[in-house]
Amino acid sequence: MVVMDAALANRLAASVRAADPDRYFSALFAPGRERPFLFALYAFNAEVSRIAETVREPMLGAIKLEWWRETAEGAAKGSPRNHDAARGLAALFAERDVALADLEAIIATRAFDSSAEQLADFAALESYVDATSGAVMRLAARILGGDPQIVREAGLAYGLAGLVRALPFHNSRHKLYLPLDLLTAPRLVAAARQVGLKARDHFFAARAAPKPRQALAAILPAALVPVYLRKLAREVPIHRRQMALLSAAMKKRL
Repeated sequence: MVVMDAALANRLAASVRAADPDRYFSALFAPGRERPFLFALYAFNAEVSRIAETVREPMLGAIKLEWWRETAEGAAKGSPRNHDAARGLAALFAERDVALADLEAIIATRAFDSSAEQLADFAALESYVDATSGAVMRLAARILGGDPQIVREAGLAYGLAGLVRALPFHNSRHKLYLPLDLLTAPRLVAAARQVGLKARDHFFAARAAPKPRQALAAILPAALVPVYLRKLAREVPIHRRQMALLSAAMKKRL
């Protein structure tokens, strides 16, 4: 059985800090014994979520996703590949309540990223976000011993806000994460604004939900939604993000 030793935990933490600082700093508010397992989950997520950025053909994206599906399968059997994220997954499967099917579902949804498909309507957009960003948040809540069902609104808020902020990058790749029925609007900005308003609605719904208790560190990235929506065209300094996370952590809710 692969164990989560200090060296592996430190390498995973470093990789997540570089690739996904929002989730990295949020994880620091989790109990120390759970942080390495959050980093294992987030390292895996960083790997599969950026595949589409590294390929030009859908088939190449599918091949890389299949590699990660096989990697997750091997980790679940206790035989991880020679990759820190794979070893982290093996420890996660062995020591926490995470099933292979949970990760396979995320991988399957990520096939959309490198495909030529578009999202038909808002329901399709929210389904995609819930199956990616939302699924990661639910798994993080489960790792922390919280209720995965209470994080849905937070996951949608954070995921939608992230897609709006990344719109210029996605537009450069000719892959718009916007519903086709919104793209009939006169301007792309108008469509993006509607998605941003929906992200705000989900944020307030998450704020009105019961306190997350053990799942607090899992939903903390959503505390950044108001900050991000106010500064859509600008990078938010890391210290500003840290302050928003600290404020939510001290209140023990969004």
